[in-house]
Formats: sequence, C-alpha cells, structure tokens
Amino acid sequence: MTRVIHTGDTHIGYQQYHSPARRQDFLTAFEQVLDDAIDDDVDAVVHAGDLFHDRRPELQDLLGTLSALRTLQSADIPFLAVVGNHESTRGGQWLDLFERLGLAARLGPEPHVVGDTAFYGLDHVPKSRRDDLDYRFEPHDADHSALVSHGLFTPFAHADWETETVLSESNVDFDVVLLGDNHEAGTADVSGTPVTYCGSTERASTSEEEGRGYNIVSFADDGDGRTVDIRQRALETRSFVFVSVDLNDGEGEARVREQVRQHDLEDAVVVVEVTGDGDPVTPASIEEFVAERGALVVRVTDRRELDVDTEISVSFADPDDAVRERISDLGLSAAAIDVDETVRASKTADSNVRDEVKERVSTLVEDGLDNFERAEARESDRTEEPDNAATNTETGGVSSTTETVHANTGVSESAASGDPASNGTKADPVSASAATPEDDESTDSAEAAGTTDTTEATEATEDETADESAKTDESTAADESATATESNSSTDGQLSMEDYS
Repeated sequence: MTRVIHTGDTHIGYQQYHSPARRQDFLTAFEQVLDDAIDDDVDAVVHAGDLFHDRRPELQDLLGTLSALRTLQSADIPFLAVVGNHESTRGGQWLDLFERLGLAARLGPEPHVVGDTAFYGLDHVPKSRRDDLDYRFEPHDADHSALVSHGLFTPFAHADWETETVLSESNVDFDVVLLGDNHEAGTADVSGTPVTYCGSTERASTSEEEGRGYNIVSFADDGDGRTVDIRQRALETRSFVFVSVDLNDGEGEARVREQVRQHDLEDAVVVVEVTGDGDPVTPASIEEFVAERGALVVRVTDRRELDVDTEISVSFADPDDAVRERISDLGLSAAAIDVDETVRASKTADSNVRDEVKERVSTLVEDGLDNFERAEARESDRTEEPDNAATNTETGGVSSTTETVHANTGVSESAASGDPASNGTKADPVSASAATPEDDESTDSAEAAGTTDTTEATEATEDETADESAKTDESTAADESATATESNSSTDGQLSMEDYS
C-alpha cells in the first residue's frame, strides 16, 4: 500500500492584509504539513501547485521553503509537485531549481513511481491553450496511477476545464486525479474515477470560512480491484473570527460592539460585516474597538450601499470594489486589463512598475495585435464576487487600509508551463504548445474580460490608495515608452528564476 499527503495552494509569501505575521502564517502552515508527513511516515508529499503566491518570491520565502524541504528530505520522504498559475515563470520554474538541489521532483508525462503507484503531472495551462493539448503519457507498470494537476476542473465550482476530456483522451487509466487551484476541499466521481481537491492550507480570502487542511490518500488492492481511500485532515491555522451584525432601525455602533464582545479576538483576523437598516456605522471606530481587544487584523465591511442617481452603486466600505467592477464592464482589451492589473492591483513594487509594464506590453505585441482588440464587456449577471468591500486595520502597523480581491485566473499571476530553459531544465509536461507565462497571462486576461471571475477568491492586496495613484502615474509613463529599451531596476528583495539561469 502507498500512502501520500496530497496538499497544494500553500501560497508561501502572501503578505495578506499587509501583515508580516500573516505572511509567516502561510509558511508555517506548509511546515506543519511536512511535519505531519514525517510524523505519519507517509511515502510522499504530493503538491498540486501554487507553492508560492508569486512568481518572484522574496528571499525570506525561498529560504523558509528550502529549510522545510530539507527537513522532509532528511526523513527520506520525496516531494512531488506540479507548477501552478501563481508561481509560473517565463523560463525555468522554481520547482526545477528545487529538483536540481535534490529537494523535489517535478511531475510530468513520465511516471514517477513511489511504492506501487505511478504519479504523473499536468501543470496549469490557460484555457486558451487547452484545445491543442495532447493528454498522452508514458506507460507504467505500477499497480496504481495518479494524475496531479492545477486548474479549475469539473464538476466543481467555477470550473473551466473538463475533467471528462482529460480522462477520456488520456492513454493512462488513472485511479485518481489529485487537484489544486480550488481552495475548497472536495471529492467527486467522474466516470468512475475519484477527483479530489485538497483545499488551501491557509485562508487566502474571507470567503474561505471553513477550516483548512490537506488529504491523506491511500492506494491499495482489496482483492476486488484497485481502491483509493481519500481522507481530509485539518490544520491548526490562525483563527478567523466572523462577526455578522444585522442592524434594526435605531441600532448602530453600540449593537456592533455588543456582538463583537461575544468573541475571543486575541491574535485573530476579525471580519465584521454590517447589514440591515440601522444607523450609520463608522468603520474606523469599530476597527479601533476590535484592535484594542487584541486582534491581529480587523476588516470591517458595511454591506449597506448609498443609492445615487446613476447606474453605478458605490460601497463606502471599499472604493476599489467599485473601480474593479467598473473596469470589468468597460470591455477593455487584454493588453489594457494586463496593464491595469500591473499598475493597480499586482504585488509589483512601485519602483519596478515602469519596467514591468514595458516588459508586459512588449510580450503582448510579440504575441499578436489581437491582444489590443477591444473585448466584450462582461455580462451583467456575472457571479457575485466574494467579500470585496472592506476596510482593514493592522495593529501595530498600517491603520485603516483598503483591501481588494481579485480572481487568480486570467487577471494577473495566471500562467502556464514555460518554454524549457536552455540551462537544462526539463520541458513543460503535456503542453502541446510552448508559451511563456506572460503570454498566458495576457490570454487569461482576455478571458477574464469576457467571463465571470471564476477562481478561488485570492485576496491579493495593494498598499494604500495614495500608493495606487502614484503607481498609476508610473504606468502611464511606462506605457508611453513601452517600445524603449528595457532598463535594469532594483528588485526590492524579489528574486526571479533568471537570476539562476
């Protein structure tokens, strides 16, 4: 029998709510998974993508990940993984670096056998590139086989990738499909094959109210044929306290405070949601009240909106929510959406925005002028975006910062397998056409302009509104000189795979 831990969407390096403590939480959750693997003496840890939150993780995140993987290596437990959309780079992948260091194995079309099970990998591929995929794998002679992939597969929520197509066109009869990208854990049967998401290891958005965890997957033969047992195991993560207050006429802040007092807020991320017909509530006052009771981060969302004489309804809890919604309705080109993401909502440092925009525009031009054609505006009945409006306070740090939410597919960060690097990194598995991650990002951006944001609700936040204004000025200048020679700039502590080429 072969037993493995199936995990994914660890998003190491995500400094949620601008909080260094939250950044550490994501690494700590990953370390907890590996510690459990050692304590349980499993045969392997299988990671289904999005190890990192960003394709340019900072040094502290890389060092923390390397240390955790070395601990796993010392226990003789292999780490098998595929590349997710958040971490994919133009050339070689970070996973390739870990493989060259002997700390990981990047799964692909060739079987990687652990015990009596052959594991295969399919990196994230954008929707626009999937029609030409050839789901053919090298044969194996193991008793069992599993496909590991990253994407939004049917029959789960927000799906845009047909699991039936993958299974029917594959020449390997998989016993199970182990997935990442959807942050909610779940298992379904597709044509007799179990398909399972392990879920994320930390809450990447306030829509993820349920506890976090991973899967324990066992492969065995019970005499009646091959069997796969999938069990979800919980992780101990930082407490999120959700306080919902429905105000009646005449009720206001006193009622909100009364509800807040009923919870243990020490070191917790506290999310307060106000609805109803009561009196106006000042978010800053509630934030201060909660912070004084020991909360790490406070997020106050007033769902009540002001009716105005236009078609646009603006929530005072989060102006960025209205901006993002308005942009999605404009029918902008893929190039315009890509630049907007870089300027307004990405993790790109302010000093790097100009060069980043130049690089992205140049890539879009090389990929084809179709990227600059106006896209269809999104349908008015698009799926409601999760928990966008909010105001945040971080104790001991920035106070009253506005947070935004965007989907991870087709806005930025979205990428597929890159071209094989000239320095010996292996070719991207099961991809019919070689495409750079930046190309894939622009393609996914076009998809996002014409469809619902259907991915996990990853809260990728930018700094204060004033910073966004400054970045907009930067990007405008960058766009005007997009064809100029790209200059070198400081990485502000961020590393890229090119540094290792």
